[in-house]
Amino acid sequence: MPKVEIYTRMFCGYCTRAKRLLDSKGVDYTEYDITMDAVKRSEMIDRKPDARTVPQIFVDGVGLGGSDDLAALEREGKLDGLLGL
Repeated sequence: MPKVEIYTRMFCGYCTRAKRLLDSKGVDYTEYDITMDAVKRSEMIDRKPDARTVPQIFVDGVGLGGSDDLAALEREGKLDGLLGL
């Protein structure tokens, strides 16, 4: 299984939507809540310099983007392959 990481904030509906999609597929992921964590927020931006919003989802270190990007991959039938399903 690929390593899946997601950067989130508290009370973020888009974050919840992305995690629900991953959960529905039975994917294990590591969540980094950047609400009060400036170090993790900086890490997210270092990993994906154009990232200014959450969620930011990474699979094996590759930034997929946010919730809408994840949903688009699902609609296109590409998400399962990226997740090793």
